[in-house]
Amino acid sequence: MSFFNKVKQFMGLGTLDVKLQVPPHFRATDSAINGKVLITAKSDQSVLKIELELVEKFETGRGDDKKEQEFTLGSLRLDQAFAMKTGESKTVEFSLPFQMLKSNNDHLKEKGGMLGSLGKMAAWASNEKSEYSFTATVDVQGASFDPSDTVDIKLIA
Repeated sequence: MSFFNKVKQFMGLGTLDVKLQVPPHFRATDSAINGKVLITAKSDQSVLKIELELVEKFETGRGDDKKEQEFTLGSLRLDQAFAMKTGESKTVEFSLPFQMLKSNNDHLKEKGGMLGSLGKMAAWASNEKSEYSFTATVDVQGASFDPSDTVDIKLIA
């Protein structure tokens, strides 16, 4: 392997293309998200593992009082090492179990009636917002920066 190819391998350039296929939305009542990771080799590579993660980015407040937190709702590590030749494609199917987290206002909203209304008002007043993303990272042997793909998905009622 030439020096240039070693540098590219170390940086994770020209190793693999990773494409994540998951539904565009999910329900809070779901227990898992099913999907596929499509991997295409740009050069001969050894894949060590695939890591999957569902993350919630939770924001509250406005202006200077704005706070952001990230929560991992589910993660999965597929320890199936395999080799890939240049131009070869592989599809890996998965089912990622997850568990939703609820704010205090969400718990109030579920109670309905006056408490539910109070929870809705409190969530609006504190400007609560959640965004969800799904990430697949493929661990490539000898690469410091592993190829990955991230997809934003929506929570539906």
